[in-house]
Amino acid sequence: MPHLSYRRHRFPAPIIQHAIWLYLRFTLSYRDVEDLLAERGLDVAYETVRRWVLKFGPGIARRLRQGRPRPSDRWHLDEMVVRIAGQRMYLWRAVDHEGEILDMLVQRRRDKRAALRLMRKLLRKQGFAPKLLVTDKLGSYGSAFRHLRLTCPHDQGIRKNNRAENSHQTVRRRERKMQRFKSAGSAQRFLSIHAAVHNTFNLQRHLISRSTLRIFRAKATTDWQAAVAAA
Repeated sequence: MPHLSYRRHRFPAPIIQHAIWLYLRFTLSYRDVEDLLAERGLDVAYETVRRWVLKFGPGIARRLRQGRPRPSDRWHLDEMVVRIAGQRMYLWRAVDHEGEILDMLVQRRRDKRAALRLMRKLLRKQGFAPKLLVTDKLGSYGSAFRHLRLTCPHDQGIRKNNRAENSHQTVRRRERKMQRFKSAGSAQRFLSIHAAVHNTFNLQRHLISRSTLRIFRAKATTDWQAAVAAA
């Protein structure tokens, strides 16, 4: 993969990288990032920050995903309602039992065809089948599961899928901050980038000691710096 190049930009690479990190790492708007940079004496318009994120974000996300270890083989699938341009749509998501975001897909329906599309994409992207699949009681999951002839157990229940339900919280916060997504394409693009950054910095700090947290945080920072390294 070619290195990211920040040539022909007014600001140096560290400033561009820091602005992108602020926007993707925290629940901030482009104007929030503009104000934070202004506090440091940097006159950067929020539209410039938006262009940086759109230009460099996908490449950074690809690098982050390539450096991630293989996720676990226990997958949780769920869907949530999102309003996009006044239309009711569904965000289908898959996470493993540790909260690692595996994939997501914005679709208009929540039927068998939509479930099949997510599961096929997930299997193709991960390259292996799960040993356990956990979903809610939506019938589309069962139909897609049987259609694909998966041999792993399929666990369905109202509260058994809390891992996937809880993972929606970060998306809801972003949706409110952005005053809802403007289109299905922009939502898919942003959430794909956001998922890679979230996986890198999601350290489950309530489950580890402070010393272990410092080690994991340093590793996440190193992974980010490697992903944004310029040529």
